[in-house]
Amino acid sequence: MGSTTMVALLTLALLVLGSCGAKVQEEDPQFWRSQARRTLQSVLDRKLNTNVAKNILFFLGDGMGITTFTAARILKGQLQNQTGEETVMTMDTFPNVGLAKTYSVDFQIPDSAATATAYLCGVKTNLNTIGVNAAGRNGICKTQKGNEVTSILKWAKDAGKSVGIVTTTRVQHATPAATYAHSVSRKWYSDADVPESAKREGCTDIASQLIKNTDIDVIIGGGRKYMTPRGTKDPEYPRDFLSRGKRKDGRNLIKEWQILKTGKVARYVWNKSDFDAVDPETTDYLMALFEPGDLRFEEDRNPSMDPSIIETTEKAIRILQKNPKGFFLLVEGGRIDQAHHDGRAYMALHETVAFDNAIAKGLELTREEETLTIVMADHSHPLTFNGFPFRGQSILGKSPLWATDFLPYTTLMYGNGPGYKVVNGKRPDLRNVTTKGKDYVQLSAAPLESTTHSGEDVAVLARGPMAHLLQGIHEQSYVAHAMAYAACVGDDLRHCQEQPMPELDTSLSSAQ
Repeated sequence: MGSTTMVALLTLALLVLGSCGAKVQEEDPQFWRSQARRTLQSVLDRKLNTNVAKNILFFLGDGMGITTFTAARILKGQLQNQTGEETVMTMDTFPNVGLAKTYSVDFQIPDSAATATAYLCGVKTNLNTIGVNAAGRNGICKTQKGNEVTSILKWAKDAGKSVGIVTTTRVQHATPAATYAHSVSRKWYSDADVPESAKREGCTDIASQLIKNTDIDVIIGGGRKYMTPRGTKDPEYPRDFLSRGKRKDGRNLIKEWQILKTGKVARYVWNKSDFDAVDPETTDYLMALFEPGDLRFEEDRNPSMDPSIIETTEKAIRILQKNPKGFFLLVEGGRIDQAHHDGRAYMALHETVAFDNAIAKGLELTREEETLTIVMADHSHPLTFNGFPFRGQSILGKSPLWATDFLPYTTLMYGNGPGYKVVNGKRPDLRNVTTKGKDYVQLSAAPLESTTHSGEDVAVLARGPMAHLLQGIHEQSYVAHAMAYAACVGDDLRHCQEQPMPELDTSLSSAQ
């Protein structure tokens, strides 16, 4: 029997077995027809919300492409002992869906710095640059001056709103940095990372810009070591040399931040007990840095030392929402991307599930009538969801349909990355390998130390005032302008001239 015939027979058998294992109710056409009618009616009953957005709640899943989105949905259901495919994530409930084109000015496939500048500052730019237009050249300081662009966080602050950033990476990382910094290199975290020639030309590091450029009310993430003088022992890891302060200029930016907030209730914390003790009702400013660098993956997090993204999101909202003029908050699930770079789908999907739970908390604490909530990715990763796995099979498992080399393969694989393993012309035999653990690295087609990004469009999900502006396919730089128009911040104030602000209601209620 030829290999092609065998594959065809196995495929047919798979489809038959899959149908036999389906739930009885799904075998009844009425099940699907009734479901479709209910969905249709909910869409027909939907009315446009044309209010002015008092608040903008922006959730950014770094590296959360469509494949990651779908696979995480299945995992979330399977973690709840369901088959998973039919699970409804919080993200799935957003009624307005669009796509964003992610290319940068100089590359087909972007990085997180160029994309963050696009969706936060409304201008596409070059790879590795933050808060500057495309006239800024990667690493060339003299091209920075005069090419700076500001973000919607600053526009919101200038309009009198409170603003904040929450991330699972260091707060100086590309995504949060684009809200406040201007740098022709995303890697200039502290002054120790800035070349002497660039310093002479007037370029400054990202950490120093964090406390200087914009008055940010809430700053939550990691990145302690970029804020303190070289050799400063970390409070959590005093014996770890790599966790010590990096700054060559001797500045302690944490203390400088505290001095700048003299006269206000400003709290700096680095552990969960102190974080939990922060009273949102009496706190004006909060800086919470839980790790020297990026935060730990959710699956590795020590819950006694570091809060979850759900907890940090809630604390940020409760502090910011006291402002009667509203707030802008960026919440980044930043380690989705970093897990993908490592080829660890298990970690990436668990990070995405935690991110989805944080979105649910955000909706719970705000009112849809007055809060524009957006969820999107900055870029995707070369993760494939392949084979013919049975309904309900573990998303981290193996396809029952083996390849023509008579070896199994996982349902999730990467186009490139550290998982490339070919020995003597053969793939590894996975028959006795557990692929469902957090340390498993998925196989990849091309060898790289770190998985690259991929270039397909990413989903943009929206609900709340003017959320319908995000429907359709747009340049990624459009997103910032749509948010600004909805909230009447920035240069385009036509919407607030046409529409009254929604009635102020400080009570908390679950979003419908």
